[in-house]
Amino acid sequence: MLHVQGGQMLQMLEKSLRKSLPESLKVYGTVFHMNQGNPFSLQALVDTWPDFSTVVIRPQQQEMTDDLDHYTNTYQVFSKDVRKCQEVLAFPEVINWKQHLQIQSTQSSLNQVIQSLAAAKSLQVQHSQNILYMTAETVRKLAPALLEGKSLAPTGGKPKAINEALFRPSTLDLPHAALVNQFWLFGGNERSRRFIERCIRTFPSFCLLGPEGTLASWALMDQSGEMRMGATLPKYRGQGLMSHIMYTQSQALSKLGFPIYSHVDKKNKIIQKIKQNLHEVPMPCDWNQWHCVPL
Repeated sequence: MLHVQGGQMLQMLEKSLRKSLPESLKVYGTVFHMNQGNPFSLQALVDTWPDFSTVVIRPQQQEMTDDLDHYTNTYQVFSKDVRKCQEVLAFPEVINWKQHLQIQSTQSSLNQVIQSLAAAKSLQVQHSQNILYMTAETVRKLAPALLEGKSLAPTGGKPKAINEALFRPSTLDLPHAALVNQFWLFGGNERSRRFIERCIRTFPSFCLLGPEGTLASWALMDQSGEMRMGATLPKYRGQGLMSHIMYTQSQALSKLGFPIYSHVDKKNKIIQKIKQNLHEVPMPCDWNQWHCVPL
């Protein structure tokens, strides 16, 4: 595998991945942020250059010191050739299969590859598959053909007003990580809390503080540039807070040129409706995550 390094090569990789959207979205979003200073100290590997078939984004070796920390030991993968992809991912210098790890991709076709590798290397796999969304503004900019035949909600893409006398916009602080961790579906443990703290330190975050000045609603960004970990405290739900957060977040990050995307559980009809009202468009491919644990 070849290490893509230097501004010119990474910009070429970003431009090439853009041609494969939305299937390349998770990797594209990660490389985009690597081109904004690489705040999570990631590295990009390709099988060949410049005409690659498989891209793997991974942390630097020195970052993956905890074999049980699958939040840090996370890989983003995109491939144009599933057969070659299996050969690439099998190399121990590409993925450390002896660790607890996560593989993320917006290609469901990689499921068979990862399941086969996991079986061969004696790992247990938990596959999460959710609906992938991009904002209409991001789609228009990056892949306008995806909007053909789509009808956007008549809301104008804006949320209803919130009670500004009760809720004040702010950003997340490190002490907020414990509460975010409590409500994150993929979190709830000490390692996920440390990951959330790193995201808070590294990336823009958005929240609303309630009447007591405490956290009421929030959303974060992860190392792939995806909008994640959003939630509202139960006692404040039904007041449009999450719609406000999502809209504010997407508007602010769009001004910085960021691609705005996220995923939603297939059972979460409430958030799906919110995204529809905010003119977020479901993609023809899924959001996938494989949590792999050595047996």
